[in-house]
Amino acid sequence: MLSLDSHYKPLYVYAETRSRYIDVPYQQTSKRVFDVCLSLFVCLLVLSWMIPLIGLLIKLGSKGPVLYIQKRTGYRGSWFYCFKFRTMRCGPATEFRQTTKNDSRITPIGRFLRRTNLDEMPQFLNVLRGDMSVVGPRPHALEHSAQFWNTMPEYRRRYRVRPGITGLAQVRGCRGEVNHLMKMKHRVRYDRLYNRKKSAGLDMWICWMTVSTMLKGDRNAW
Repeated sequence: MLSLDSHYKPLYVYAETRSRYIDVPYQQTSKRVFDVCLSLFVCLLVLSWMIPLIGLLIKLGSKGPVLYIQKRTGYRGSWFYCFKFRTMRCGPATEFRQTTKNDSRITPIGRFLRRTNLDEMPQFLNVLRGDMSVVGPRPHALEHSAQFWNTMPEYRRRYRVRPGITGLAQVRGCRGEVNHLMKMKHRVRYDRLYNRKKSAGLDMWICWMTVSTMLKGDRNAW
C-alpha cells in the first residue's frame, strides 16, 4: 500500500480490498463495451435535450459558442479535442491560465455547471469517439501536462489508460486548481492506483460517488 498521510489512507484501504475482485477481461474489452453502452444511453436520453436547454442558458448569459473545445492529453500522450459546456466569458486568445477560485471569467450559469459537474456532460461524446472512457484519470490541457511530463516520473504513466470523465482522484476531492506540486502528486498517486486496481466494481463505485457529488455540489469545483 502506498504511504500517504491519514487523510488519504481510507481510500487506499478500500482500493486494496477491491483488488482481489479484479476481472482481467474487463480491463481489455468489457470496459469499452460498458463505456459505449452507457454513453449511448446518456446521449440519447439526456444530452438530446440537455445540450439545447443548457446551450440556450449559456447563450443568454454571454456571447460565444455553447461548447468549449480544448486540446487535452489522451491515451499514451496523444492529444484529442475535449468537449465541455462553455463556463467562461469569451475573450481574446491569451496564454494558458488555470481556473482559480472566484475567477472573474466564469459566468453565473458557468459557476452552476462547474459546481454540479454538468459542464463535463458533453464528454460522453468523447467516449463514443474513443478518446475517453467513462472512468479514468482526468485529461489535462497540453500546457498543463507539459509542466509535469518530464519532471514528475509517475505523471506520464497515468495515461497508460484512456482518460475519464470522472476518476478516483476526483471523487476523493483532488480537483480544481493545482497551485502547488503536492496537489499534483496526490492526483497522480490516485490515478496510478486506479490504473492498477481498476475493475467493474470500482468503476461503478466511482460513478455512484460522482452522481452523489453532482447532487450535493462539489465545493472544490469553481
